[in-house]
Amino acid sequence: MTPSALRSATLRSATLQFGEWRFATTRPGVGLGLVIEGLVDCGGDPPADAPADPPADYLHAILLGPEHRAAFFDLVDQEGLVVCKGVPCAHPTYRFVRGRSSRGRLSQGEYYHHDGCSGPTKPRVVEIRFPHQLVERNIATAVAPFPETVVAMLHELPEALHEQDGLGPWRARVAAGESLTRDEWDTLQGLIVRTVRRAYSAEDARGYFRGVDARAGAYVERWSWGESRFIANNNTRRTMQHRRAYLEAASDGRANGNLVKRWPAEEL
Repeated sequence: MTPSALRSATLRSATLQFGEWRFATTRPGVGLGLVIEGLVDCGGDPPADAPADPPADYLHAILLGPEHRAAFFDLVDQEGLVVCKGVPCAHPTYRFVRGRSSRGRLSQGEYYHHDGCSGPTKPRVVEIRFPHQLVERNIATAVAPFPETVVAMLHELPEALHEQDGLGPWRARVAAGESLTRDEWDTLQGLIVRTVRRAYSAEDARGYFRGVDARAGAYVERWSWGESRFIANNNTRRTMQHRRAYLEAASDGRANGNLVKRWPAEEL
């Protein structure tokens, strides 16, 4: 990242600026991430290759355009989570988010995870999007910092489960403030997930994870149409994990709108 690229994306109070383009921003109540509400104005003459009028699809026309893409991804790495509101687009690179939950069993997506960690590709950024459609979405997507997610999972376990699956020594290391490697945090998280699977019913496990969300300070907001969430997934600075989070019982029978996703740093 060059200094000039860094200067093209600077925070000024409640305004984010990329070149000549200015965006209104807010901070979530939980203090995690940055929400881009939309364009304010051009702040002067637009770039030579920009449309004469402010583009409706500011995500592709500006933030992911060749001039500002590097600075935007650096902003995601810095913030951990950047939410872009009200973007009308149907870009061909999006694919449907798969996974199904049931009353009796949590899907893999309901556990905190990084994307792509079962294969050789570890995407830098994960974009999850709720396209404009007829059906609203009542299932949230929780986003929280890692390894704080693992610490919260450990502390939310009741005392009766503290020694399950060899967790006792791990608890002692975390309590002592010992520095764990990324692989060790992953191992500990896997042990906790195994304990939760054995000890809880599906709905009790969902309740447990709502407690984890609160303890970890997760961003758990309902989706709005045309919203994209950019999650820092793999960098040396600050990464996040995410999960499918039920705000109500999974068995309430309500239809839910579909999410799409992509790995923009690698797939665009």
